[in-house]
Amino acid sequence: MNKVLCSKVENIPQLLQTDERVFSYFKGAGRDGVGAIANRWHGSLKRAGFRPSPIVWDFVQFCLAVCSADLASPRNTSADGWTRTIQLTVGLCEPLRWIPLKHRLEEMLKVLTGDYWTLIFNDAGVEPPEGDGAHLQNDCVSLLSGGLDSLIGGINLVAEQRRPLFVSQLAHKDSELQRNYAKLLAGAGSHYQWSHGISFKGAREPSTRARSLAFYAFAVLASTRINLPKPQIYIPENGFICINPPLVPGRVSSLSTRTTHPLFIDTLQSVLDELGITVELILPYRFQTKGEMMRSCLDQKRLTELASGSTSCGRFRTYNRQHCGRCVPCLIRRAAFLAWRPGSDQTNYRFPSVVGSNKSSGPDDPMAMALAVLDARQRGLDRFLGGTLAFASIDDRTAYRRVLQQGLAELEAVLVKDQLL
Repeated sequence: MNKVLCSKVENIPQLLQTDERVFSYFKGAGRDGVGAIANRWHGSLKRAGFRPSPIVWDFVQFCLAVCSADLASPRNTSADGWTRTIQLTVGLCEPLRWIPLKHRLEEMLKVLTGDYWTLIFNDAGVEPPEGDGAHLQNDCVSLLSGGLDSLIGGINLVAEQRRPLFVSQLAHKDSELQRNYAKLLAGAGSHYQWSHGISFKGAREPSTRARSLAFYAFAVLASTRINLPKPQIYIPENGFICINPPLVPGRVSSLSTRTTHPLFIDTLQSVLDELGITVELILPYRFQTKGEMMRSCLDQKRLTELASGSTSCGRFRTYNRQHCGRCVPCLIRRAAFLAWRPGSDQTNYRFPSVVGSNKSSGPDDPMAMALAVLDARQRGLDRFLGGTLAFASIDDRTAYRRVLQQGLAELEAVLVKDQLL
């Protein structure tokens, strides 16, 4: 079992257990064996005017604690090389509020990461920052990653005369791209870029299935600056990636990411509602493919100018800040451009065609895509999907089925173009 404790510095035990990872919130403990979460962020939030309620701040602390446990628990030490058992002790300001949600949160984390979680809540949280609490003129929050979907989401909100407050996770060289997009779309003062800032010594788990929780925590925190009873938080992700159907039988559960899966988002919304955090999580493109998002974008001129500069690649850092052209996100991106305007993709791909490309390390994504397309073609879409859509209502299931069918058709077109099919 992986044991992780997250606490304010003053409550960290003098004698640390050898089998437990310990993290301090918002400042370094200055002790061997104690990692840090978002060092000095608390003070910068206060200076920036943030004054969140204790329950919103506890949600932020909870999400960052989960991210810490995820990073500090290597999967290769588990029995099957993937599934972990994690006991996480979370320091909060108001832990009694969270106890009734314990089992729902554990199940939610299991959906997200594929692991077995045991949550313990205590009163070792840091008090929220006490800035001036001034409100901004924005009327919604929108996640901005630097990717094509979040770019389209931002373009559409602005075209609809909305005033989005963009929220980003710092991502190395993508950070400048995020700033440029936010400034172009919303002007100065409508963008927050934050990092979970989790640091520790020792093995680091690279799969980061819980990383999206930090994104949602940042979005909820940013929403406190909007003077509306129930601010909307837009999560711009195409429906094919939201569902992320397993392409081959080996890619089940958390082996296919669930960061924007409607089941996860619905559970997260119910948790926020139960806690009394009044925000509305919105997946505006859950019934559209990436290609359909591009075709229906409300400002085609701006999309034409900016689309090829966005970042989609799952191995962007591996290829020295270059799109590989053969991972799942790259293939979906290439398929979307082809469905939008053939010949319009000016992205600099390491491998412009999957045929003859270097598989490198990791799974063979083009082959998995090809097998999925052939399986759906030969056995029929419903047999291919199996129980993938069991979570959805009858009405939504029809819409999700259509977007998965269209997504596979877009992918088939790019694989045929590359002569893999």
